[in-house]
Amino acid sequence: MGKDPQTVVKKGAWFAFGSFFVFMLLHQTDKLLIGPLQSQIMESFSINYTQWGLINSMALVVGALCYPLWGWLYDHYARPKLLALASFIWGCTTWLNAIAPTYGWFLMTRASTGIDDSSYPGIYSLISDYFPAKRRGKIYGFLQVAQPIGYLLGMVLAVILGSLWGWRKIFYLTGSLGVIVAVFILILVKDQPRGASEPELKGVEDLDRRFKFSWRTVGGLFRKKSLIILFLQGFIGVFPWQVITYYIFAYLEKSRGFSGNEQLLTMVPAVLLMAAGYPVGGMIGDRLFKRTPKGRVIAGAAGVALGAIFLFAAIKVPLDQKLAFGILLAVAAFFMPFASPNVLSSFYDVTEPEIRATTNAVQNFIETAGSAAAPLLAGILADRLSLQSAILYICIGAWALCFLFFVFAGRYIPKDIADLKEKLRRRALEAGVAPLA
Repeated sequence: MGKDPQTVVKKGAWFAFGSFFVFMLLHQTDKLLIGPLQSQIMESFSINYTQWGLINSMALVVGALCYPLWGWLYDHYARPKLLALASFIWGCTTWLNAIAPTYGWFLMTRASTGIDDSSYPGIYSLISDYFPAKRRGKIYGFLQVAQPIGYLLGMVLAVILGSLWGWRKIFYLTGSLGVIVAVFILILVKDQPRGASEPELKGVEDLDRRFKFSWRTVGGLFRKKSLIILFLQGFIGVFPWQVITYYIFAYLEKSRGFSGNEQLLTMVPAVLLMAAGYPVGGMIGDRLFKRTPKGRVIAGAAGVALGAIFLFAAIKVPLDQKLAFGILLAVAAFFMPFASPNVLSSFYDVTEPEIRATTNAVQNFIETAGSAAAPLLAGILADRLSLQSAILYICIGAWALCFLFFVFAGRYIPKDIADLKEKLRRRALEAGVAPLA
């Protein structure tokens, strides 16, 4: 008997996965390094929380504006070449950030780093053409492990090298890595035909020629109820991530009185558990998806609910109970990423292969556009109330809304999945190939 086409992966899939993992790991290290270096950078330019929030919000705004462009490019041209370009831009903009002499220049150069921050849709689109739908949740989950591990690596670099080198030299280092990775991807990573891993299209030749990007197909995204609801979920869902990313170290230091070593001892377990949460959430979503089309949104809903509960419990722990705080924060961190691989897989479960990068870009644009104000909003709340109140109000409120969006998405996603499968079967018949039943 031959292999099940719904589980087989394409040749070169694992090499591509490994290459993208390295790209994301080092890129996230560069991107998230600014959080652990917050105090040092704020002191360099003598700025307050509101000005600090504006730095991060501006980078998010630029990233949001670039998402549609990246999505369109990825659905038209060779994705590995574009990813190499993104990596090269990462290196150059980080170098510019390192030489900024004043707050104004730092604000502008940091904003320019948002250009490459919005390049990930090409990775997820290409991975979807290497791996079939039934395995994507797990694959995306393992790929997204690079994000918290990158954060951890950035944290270690900041703590160990920050006082020795200063933040500028660290930025020179991570920027140089971007240029090296660009050359690696350009030479070694290969593209795939769009839709190559869809079992309904097995045997159909010249996929990229037969099924091309069209704005009419893109317009159809906004007629799929599950997608609209997941877009709304994304608009709200990234608020907590932005706030935690850019303020957790300041919260530990200034609100809870943690020393540098105590911050490291608290955050390392939390980040490691967060890293585990991505693939575990993806695997749970894949397993539930085999039983019901609602499986992935169920996993997402559980993740945001449990993450909110344990984060609330951690913040309410008395200041002198540092161990209890660390344990609860780590448990919250484990559940927080459950939604991410499942939302991404759900988008690809209901969208045509030739517009998947654009779909992901639209999703990311909506998420970033919604959350771009989060660092600035948190900064304003921190200056007027407290940093603890800013984190608590934004995170718990956002996750409560996300839970409701997941519940509503579960009502419509089975029909949208069935509609896509039927459309792909019709395409196969039009190409003269008997589709998979």
